[in-house]
Amino acid sequence: MFPEILALIHIKFLDILDILLVAFLLYELYNLLKGTVAINIFFGIVAFYLMWKLVTALEMELLSEILGAFISVGFIALIVVFQPEIRKFLLMLGTPGFIKKKHSKFLFWRLDINQTLKLDIDPIILACRDMSESKTGALIIVANKSPLEQYVETGKVLDAVISEELIENIFFKNSPLHDGALIIHDNKIKAAGCILPVSSNRNLPGTFGLRHRSAVGVTEQSDAISIIVSEETGKISYAIAGKLIPNLMPNQLKSRLLEDMS
Repeated sequence: MFPEILALIHIKFLDILDILLVAFLLYELYNLLKGTVAINIFFGIVAFYLMWKLVTALEMELLSEILGAFISVGFIALIVVFQPEIRKFLLMLGTPGFIKKKHSKFLFWRLDINQTLKLDIDPIILACRDMSESKTGALIIVANKSPLEQYVETGKVLDAVISEELIENIFFKNSPLHDGALIIHDNKIKAAGCILPVSSNRNLPGTFGLRHRSAVGVTEQSDAISIIVSEETGKISYAIAGKLIPNLMPNQLKSRLLEDMS
């Protein structure tokens, strides 16, 4: 019986290569989208496509035709929605030495979705405490799985060790970088003076300025965490997943960071 079943299955080398290439491309696409709101859209599209293939296999003609119409139009929408990610993906493929850099991850054995990110929290807390006491305005973005490269590129790249003194110097009123956001990723200060998207959430109090709205905006579009020190009141606020938590004490800020970054 088994030889008869095996005789019906014709697996060629090109079939295996096709599966591996599709898996590799999906894996790299996941790496580009993880930590952003686009990853939810990506999973939704995959689920919609699998549902279409299922109803087609079950010969449900009417539903298959309707879903097929959405799929055909959807590819145009995909290009519009994922334009920045597609551009970044194509640039990555065209980079010299791409295969050499990625060969160790080709078969997923280094994929670690649940990786715990390390962060030197104490210098951040101490700097926020001092800036709160001196009423020095600040906006610190702690990137999570998404490195926020599109925002890092808008500021001055530093790639420096996290220190209380450096953070305070960056946000000193006469510093040329104090107006923008400071981005921390991979336990390094990646850049300062960065430009962030502004939230259009109408539920935010009208007293909040661009600093607070930018802090919320970046957390709406990624898995980043924002820490804000008000220049007017010196109060510390915290934003995550599009929600703003105002009036935190330094010890409360530390507890939040430890919980959300674990």
